[in-house]
Order: sequence, then structure tokens, then C-alpha cells
Amino acid sequence: MDDIMVRRRVPASAKAEQRIRDILRVAREVFAEMGYERTTTTEIAQRLGISEATVFTYFHGKRELCVRVIEDWYDEIIAAVEQGMPRDQSTKAQLEFFVRTHLRLFLVLSEGRAKGQGLGEVFVPLQRRYTAPLMDMLARARDSGEIRSDLPLSLLRSSIFGPMEHILWDAIARQRPVDIERTAKDIVALLWPALLPPDLEVAALREFYGEVGAALRRVGERGE
Repeated sequence: MDDIMVRRRVPASAKAEQRIRDILRVAREVFAEMGYERTTTTEIAQRLGISEATVFTYFHGKRELCVRVIEDWYDEIIAAVEQGMPRDQSTKAQLEFFVRTHLRLFLVLSEGRAKGQGLGEVFVPLQRRYTAPLMDMLARARDSGEIRSDLPLSLLRSSIFGPMEHILWDAIARQRPVDIERTAKDIVALLWPALLPPDLEVAALREFYGEVGAALRRVGERGE
């Protein structure tokens, strides 16, 4: 992971630390506003009222700066998910919280992923950290019998992220807003029935009826 992620330099002073925070704050604004391709370190420097050379004092270039912005963004959203997850509520309520939070926080980041050239490998370890609370929630719900256990958790995870990713990409491509609350409820309403375990009693009855039907057919074939 160290080979992929940017090694964070330790600021030599409080002033340097504040300068880095300012650069990252403005860089996030510019990346969100202009996308990766159109963003320049010159633009970031101008908005801060500093020279481009000052930016290069702390970051090697635009790619390193973008990776750091992404890392910090993920740190914030991971903390938001971990701290806000309503673990005392039902799995369905927790799932709705996760979907709602994901839609709200990833609208900005999705554009960065769309425009970022050669940054795909940066997201892999971050995505693993980010999805950990969801995977833990699904594992606990599966072990308690609240959701189905006949499918791998990785497939359940993908079935949750798939609709969200499509909605976010479509919102960015069409430049139209997303009703976060309504969309989160709709997604969970769509997914929840598919996550529930099969009704064991219904399954048992179907098996019983099948056995009775087979027995009656055998009797009929023998002419009894």
C-alpha cells in the first residue's frame, strides 16, 4: 500500500502544517469544481494567493495532491460511516443509513473518479476500508439469520453498490440533482426483499406438497 499511496510528509512547523491544510482545502474545491483534467496547480496557488512553487514545496505535483485529497476525503467519510452507523437499530435501518450517507458523500468524489487519469489503484485499498462497516453489518445479519446466507457477502455488497454507482454516474453525466432521502429509501425498498432469507416454512410446505403430489401420481400409475 505504501507503494501506491502518497507518503505524507511531516510538517516542520505549525505554519507549514496550516499551509498544507489550506492547500488541501482549496485543492478539494478546485477538483470538485473543475474535475481532475482541468485542474492545475497554478489555479490552486492563485486562489490561495501564493506562488505555484509554494505548492510544490509540499506536493510533487497535481497527481500527488489529488491522491492526498482523496485520502483525506475517504478518512472523513469512513469516520462518518463508522460513527454514525445506528448499530442499535435493525439491519434494514443500518442499510438505509449507509446508502443515504454514500449517496450524499460520494456525489463530489465520483467526479474525481471519472476525471482522474491513472488514479484507479488509489481507490482499491480505500474502498476496502470504506466498505468494511457494511461488510461487518451484513456478516452479523447473516449470522443471526436476518438476511440470506446462501449467497457470498461480496455479491450482496455488489448488489448494494451497483444501483448507487449508476445513480451517481447518471447524476454527474446529466448534471442533475439527486433527492438523497427519497433515493436511499427507494434503493433499500428495492434491495431488502432480495436480501431476506427464504421462508423456511413455505419451503417446507412446498416440499411436502411435492412429496404428496409425487405419491399420488405413483398411486395413480399403479391403478390403486
